[in-house]
Amino acid sequence: MTKYFGTDGVRAVAGQFPLTQDFIEKLGYCALKELLACADSAGLKKQVIIARDTRLSGPSILESLSKGIRAAGAHVLDMGISPTPSVAEAVKQTESVCGVVISASHNPPEFNGIKFFSNKGTKLPEELEEKIETAIEQTKQIPQPVGLYRQAAELVEGYKNFLKATVDASLLKGTKVVLDCANGAAYKIAPEVFEELGMKVVVMADKNDGARINEGVGALHTSKMRTLVKAEKAYCGFSFDGDADRVIASDEQGRPLDGEYIISAAALALKEQGKLPKNKAVMTVMANLGCINYLKDHGVDMVLTPVGDKYVSQALEKEGLAIGGETSGHIIFPMYANTGDGILSALQFLQLAKKTGLSMSKFALRWQKYPCQLCAITVQEKKPLESLPGFLEGIKILEDRLGGKGRIFVRYSGTEPKLRILVEGEDEALVGQITEEAEKLYRSKMEEK
Repeated sequence: MTKYFGTDGVRAVAGQFPLTQDFIEKLGYCALKELLACADSAGLKKQVIIARDTRLSGPSILESLSKGIRAAGAHVLDMGISPTPSVAEAVKQTESVCGVVISASHNPPEFNGIKFFSNKGTKLPEELEEKIETAIEQTKQIPQPVGLYRQAAELVEGYKNFLKATVDASLLKGTKVVLDCANGAAYKIAPEVFEELGMKVVVMADKNDGARINEGVGALHTSKMRTLVKAEKAYCGFSFDGDADRVIASDEQGRPLDGEYIISAAALALKEQGKLPKNKAVMTVMANLGCINYLKDHGVDMVLTPVGDKYVSQALEKEGLAIGGETSGHIIFPMYANTGDGILSALQFLQLAKKTGLSMSKFALRWQKYPCQLCAITVQEKKPLESLPGFLEGIKILEDRLGGKGRIFVRYSGTEPKLRILVEGEDEALVGQITEEAEKLYRSKMEEK
């Protein structure tokens, strides 16, 4: 089990451990020592692609990380401010040893993070993360840098061209869309891509402003975007998160369409085209039962994975499937990319909708979510749930009250110091009651512990 790496890399409040200068330098050095070991045999270039979002702490983290990477003997190509998936794509195109993104994704401005991508554009496996962590703890001091650093803005243009090539511009030309860029990594590139495809774009939260990244906007806060869609009479809208690897859509009436709506629409469209291998799609254990049952009723089975787009990616690769993702808006189209890409997903969903000739609201009405509540409890320490006497047994008793038509899912967040309790069922009032009781149960067991 990893100690510093969470579901999506190393993440913390910037300046607090492990996001301190010494640790970041060692992280860059030890990660590259591990990754460079196989670079020669694979014919990879000893260079690393790096990008960041707009957070104020980004440049200082970049400096420390670059020092560690160059100390390991690799060169650094800096894309500047650019979406996370742009790094995954650039790594593949340039045959680089790996990619690194400095971002805390959807988290508030004071957080930051570091996540690595393999030469195939995928997240690192946990076994490799554990090796890197062991090496960090055994490293007292890194050597002087020998690798070089250069800016590589041309890679951003390459990513833009890649995105535009995945859709038929003639289908999208003239379509009016609202884009919420979360004052993050998509602030410039997303509007440019949509405009260059001939769309009429209304943009919000499109500032290079790391002090306001995700603040009341973006994929976690879509109300302003959805209001603007209605006011502008747009065909639809899209809210990206801070590093633009996830997206939440809106129909023309301002109703939210999360990742489940996008995945279900894409899965059925692919099935109709005969392009859905095994008639399966991939989602996480947090997927709503309403979506799962809807897809099953239409001949699409679900592969459920732990939370995290890297687990979705692994399942897609293992089974050779064509679509998967998370409710949160991490969506993977393996025919184009091996990781979640908010801009790519928005374009694919928009093209799918335009091909059908339907309004976006038709997708909102295809199925209904089961009532659910998600409770997040801030914790000081992530104690194993099985170590809390009677807690899991108590959760099972509460779940039995849902009468086999619902569930309770409990897990610690992989990116924040929080315990998440998801309760889902047909009876909304009962769901709310059980959520409160589950929260009280956890707090009482923590006090006993």
